[in-house]
Amino acid sequence: MDISRKTDYALRMIARLVESPDATLSVRSAAQESSVPYSFARSIQRDLAAAGLVTNVRGASGGMRLAVDPRETTLLDVVRAVQGPVVFGCCRTAGDGGVPCPNRADCRYTSVWCQSERLLEGLFGSVTLHQLIVERRTPVPHATFELVPEGESRRAAEDARR
Repeated sequence: MDISRKTDYALRMIARLVESPDATLSVRSAAQESSVPYSFARSIQRDLAAAGLVTNVRGASGGMRLAVDPRETTLLDVVRAVQGPVVFGCCRTAGDGGVPCPNRADCRYTSVWCQSERLLEGLFGSVTLHQLIVERRTPVPHATFELVPEGESRRAAEDARR
């Protein structure tokens, strides 16, 4: 999965809002402070507003305001708002017409790609904007992996080890 330039820019802009959650920030200021091209910033503002993450304020002192609680809004919320679902592999859309890959049922890699998506979603969903931006905390994953025979659940593998 690639984090798009648009998502990176959106995260920079929303960080400005999280730092001053009660302020109205002009799109031009957000763009300048975040090193985002202004035309791109306008597009990002529309995406963030459509997702309900910011509220647009009209008028001479208009711009955008944070519309969510940064203590409850996760990195995953922003990623999904700007670039859609977290997709690591192409198993879901590799077939003709965007249907799931026809080899998905027999593919030995599908489970790895799907687990990767779950791990990324878990990581992005485990950290709030407040934790990242205000508290300046860094998530540190503590994942372990185990290979189990085809058709055997993780629980069965754990029972077998005991």
